[in-house]
Amino acid sequence: MQKFPHHYKVSAAAGPDGDVRVSAEGLDVIPSAAPTQFGGPGDRWSPEDLLVAAVADCFVLTFRAIADYSKFAWKSLECDVEGVLDKVDGKTRFTHFTVHANLELEPGSDEAKAGQLLEKSEAACLVTNSLSAQVELTSTIRGA
Repeated sequence: MQKFPHHYKVSAAAGPDGDVRVSAEGLDVIPSAAPTQFGGPGDRWSPEDLLVAAVADCFVLTFRAIADYSKFAWKSLECDVEGVLDKVDGKTRFTHFTVHANLELEPGSDEAKAGQLLEKSEAACLVTNSLSAQVELTSTIRGA
């Protein structure tokens, strides 16, 4: 891992109509639009989807790093996240994220340790640590 601070640069461009084109150097362009809740087409990623996806992706990557560091054996992790967008004090913001982790263990892995590592991952996720919304972790652990 590189020393901190890290810098990330993303651009978004659009005309009066149509998709927003989200890009970063060396990566494919992501076409984006408003979600259906804001009158968008519903067939493209929206900023809301991308933020919730960042929570899920970061949780999985954080768990992977913590499990690797802990020499913990696991088979797969699926992370489902629901974000709640609401109006608070006249501002639209995400107020709550529910992170549900579905973890499948290798035979003989310690289920209690798995739960501890999932909780540690939620606490260490840099995306949720950067947000003011409440984060709730639930989990299902299989195959111990």
